[in-house]
Amino acid sequence: MSITAATDSEQLVRISPTQEITVKTDTRVILANATKDIEKHNLNDYFIVDVDAHHVEQDSWSEIAEYLESPVLLDSSRQMMKNWPRAGNLALWNNQPGLTMQDVSGRIPHQAQLAEETEGTTSGSERDVTLVRRAMDAMGIDIQIVFPQPMLEIGLHPNPEIGVALLEAYNRWFTTEVLPRDPRIKTMLGLPFEDPQACLRTIEQYADHPGVIGFLVTSQRHAGVHDNQYMPVYAELERRNMPLGFHAGPNYTDTMTSTMNKFLSAHAMSFVTCNMTHLTNWVINGIPERFPGLKVIWIESGLAWIPFMMQRLDHEYLMRQSDAPLLTKKPSEYMREMYYTTQPLEATDDDLLQSTLKAMDAKNTLMYSSDWPHWDFDVPSRIAGLPFLDEEAKRNILGETARKVFNL
Repeated sequence: MSITAATDSEQLVRISPTQEITVKTDTRVILANATKDIEKHNLNDYFIVDVDAHHVEQDSWSEIAEYLESPVLLDSSRQMMKNWPRAGNLALWNNQPGLTMQDVSGRIPHQAQLAEETEGTTSGSERDVTLVRRAMDAMGIDIQIVFPQPMLEIGLHPNPEIGVALLEAYNRWFTTEVLPRDPRIKTMLGLPFEDPQACLRTIEQYADHPGVIGFLVTSQRHAGVHDNQYMPVYAELERRNMPLGFHAGPNYTDTMTSTMNKFLSAHAMSFVTCNMTHLTNWVINGIPERFPGLKVIWIESGLAWIPFMMQRLDHEYLMRQSDAPLLTKKPSEYMREMYYTTQPLEATDDDLLQSTLKAMDAKNTLMYSSDWPHWDFDVPSRIAGLPFLDEEAKRNILGETARKVFNL
C-alpha cells in the first residue's frame, strides 16, 4: 500500500513503506508523513513559525567564497578549490569531515546531503531556496528561520580572523542571494563573536534587512558572554529591539566530551552544556538587569535541562547572593523571561515533559523548531499532538510567541 503526498508542483509523489531513502530522495517524499499530519492535526488553522532550520551551505561554498572581501583569502580559497578537488566545499573551513557522525555513518543520508533533483536549478542559492520551500510546504510551515549547518562551528576556528571573514562572507551571500528570493524565509544572522566591533558592524549593516529578524551567537565556543567587551553589542540589539539567539552544537573535543567513546554520549551532553554555560554566565552576571529589553533565545538544546538549571541556580544563589549582586530576583525568574526552542523535544515521559513545560511557562516562552534536515528533526504535529496542551498553548508555541518575539 502506498502513501500519497502533494508536491509544490501540484504533482503526486507516491512512496512505498519499504522504499530506500538515499541522498537523492525528494524532500517531499521524506516528509510525506508530515504532509499527512497537516490535515490530521488541522495545521492549516495555525500560524506556524519554524525558529530553527538549516540549509546545506557546503553545497554552495564555491559561490559563498566569492563574497570574501580579503583578496588574499579569496585567492587562497580559489587555489584550494582548483588544486585540491575535494576542497570545493571545505576551503578555509575548520569543519572535520572525518568526525561528521550526525548521519550515523551515512545511514541517514539526508543529514549529510540533499542531492535531489530541483527542476532546472543545479547549485547555489536558487537550489537552496527550492529545498527550503519544499520542506516548508511539506510540513505546513508559514515562516522558516534558516541557519547554516557546519558554519555554526565557526566559533571554534583555529584562526579567529579567518573565522570572522568566512562568517561575514556567508552573511553577505545569504542576504544577497537567498533572502530576497522568498519572503517566507528569514534568518538570525550569525555574529562574528570573536570580534565585538565586527559584531556591531554586522548589526548596523543588516538590522534593517527585511529578511533578518535577529542575530545569533554560535554556542560551541569558549568566549565568556558576560565579558564587558560585548556590552555595546547587547545594548545595540536592545536599542533596535532585535532578539539574540544562542544556537547550541556538538563538540567532541571539549575537556568533558573528549572522555566519551560514543557519539551518542557527546551529542546528548554537548548540545546542552554549551548553552547551560552561557545561560549561567548571562544570568549570574546580571545581564538581564543591565538589558531588560533584550529578548534572548536558547536554541537546539531541548527542554529537559531547563528545570534542572532553575533549581540548581536558585539553590546556589540563595546561599551566595553576594556573588551575584546585580540580581533582584531568583535566577529561575529571569529564565522564565527568556525564550527557548522545542527541538529536540524530549518526550519519552509525558509526566516529565508536562512538568518541564509548566516549570518554564512554555505557553509564553517556548517556540516550535524543526531542526530540519538534521536526523533528529521534529515536525509541527509533535506540538499539535501533545494531549496536555490547551489550544492557546499550542497556538503560542507553534507560532504566536514567535510572531511577538520577532515582530512578524
